[in-house]
Amino acid sequence: MNGAESPRDVVVVGGGLAGCEAAYQLAQRGLRVRLVEMKPHKRTPAQTSDRMAELVCSNSLRGAALSNAVGLLKEELRRVGSLALRCADETSVPAGGALAVDRERFAEAMTRAIEAHPRIAVERREVTDIPAERPVILATGPLTSDALAASLAAAVGAEHLAYYDAIAPIVSADSIDWSRVWKQSRYGKGGALRGERAAPPEQRSALPEDAAERRDDAEVGDEAYVNCPFDEAQYKAFVRALVESEKVEARDFEEVRYFEGCLPCEVMAARGEQTLAFGPMKPVGLTDPRTGRRPYAVLQLRPEDEAATAYNLVGFQTRMKFAEQLRVFRMVPGLEEADFLRMGSVHRNTFVDAPALLGPAMELRALPGVHLAGQIAGVEGYVESAAAGFVCAILLAQQLRNEPLRPPPPTTALGGILTHLGRKQPTYQPSNITWAHIAPLDPAHGKLRKRARYEAMAERALRDLGAWWAAG
Repeated sequence: MNGAESPRDVVVVGGGLAGCEAAYQLAQRGLRVRLVEMKPHKRTPAQTSDRMAELVCSNSLRGAALSNAVGLLKEELRRVGSLALRCADETSVPAGGALAVDRERFAEAMTRAIEAHPRIAVERREVTDIPAERPVILATGPLTSDALAASLAAAVGAEHLAYYDAIAPIVSADSIDWSRVWKQSRYGKGGALRGERAAPPEQRSALPEDAAERRDDAEVGDEAYVNCPFDEAQYKAFVRALVESEKVEARDFEEVRYFEGCLPCEVMAARGEQTLAFGPMKPVGLTDPRTGRRPYAVLQLRPEDEAATAYNLVGFQTRMKFAEQLRVFRMVPGLEEADFLRMGSVHRNTFVDAPALLGPAMELRALPGVHLAGQIAGVEGYVESAAAGFVCAILLAQQLRNEPLRPPPPTTALGGILTHLGRKQPTYQPSNITWAHIAPLDPAHGKLRKRARYEAMAERALRDLGAWWAAG
């Protein structure tokens, strides 16, 4: 997929994983790149060195097995010549079933590769406004400087830019105990899930007087919630477990300042025993078909993808430690054996509402020629950031060569990055790669156990990736 030499310059702002990957891939395709990095003149509060691609929170790039979505994403990146994966493999350290790296050696390898490339010029300065040059890729990461974030907010609308990220857990649909839950949106609004009949009108409750609740249901569109019902004793035990659970301590660079609209569930629980019952666990407008009555409280699950292969726990963003999340959330009726595809978290972040703002080439619709890559575009995690930089560079290179856009197939993990960035949500949240981002298998495969299904999806992904890559 290398292109002919081009006189066109591309500006890339940010020397993290996404910026370095994007710059390298563009340069490999014959484009001249100016990579602007603010270190050593300025660092974010999380950074400690002047090298590029500094891994600030962990040295782990997570699971390596192909039955793991991020393991598949890494293997895809290897096969298409990712700089980040090449350097990670060269600097890996023993980590069992995960890929972990020597952070200093990894950053040195990435920095050396970027600075040595004949078509990449590195400029060391801070960027405080969106550059006037086009095209430009903004890859400034979760701690984008206040000045540049303000410039971006002014361009796209402050309501489309977030500064704090609240993520709820996601569970696999086939791990839910469906005998203990039922599907219904409040007051019968929102329709049935694909392939199911909606309840007849005579079985639906009267519409609410509360306009806010009508609005919440309208946001779900044609989807329906899954409801996990609690009796009084179950609810009170669940609230106690939330309050008493171990939480992740904020890092030094994180000011613990929660927005009321995305409070961690344990913070809400600590405000009073009934806070959740009047908040995300309110049972109004819901009737348990097994009892014909309204439950004491309900935890709702919302489909994460069109095929409803995964569900997120609505309103349950959390700062509990991962082991505590498994313990506490498996107290939820129907989730006793839940397989968690993503754990919840709350942390500092700067990202856009990608489905509303980004076009098919990861370009801001409001600012032609301005592309976003990495966490500011709305992905989460080291590998996903590098993948977003890779995909952004590929699409931009195609655009500059006046070729039709050929994104990675949706059956691949690389294609899943774009699927997530384009998938509308009531409130957009960044995410690590999960199997829910990858197109499900054809029904002809039949009913497969989880591991076998994921392995089949991985085999298909690598086959489709190979055909896509060879055709370019």
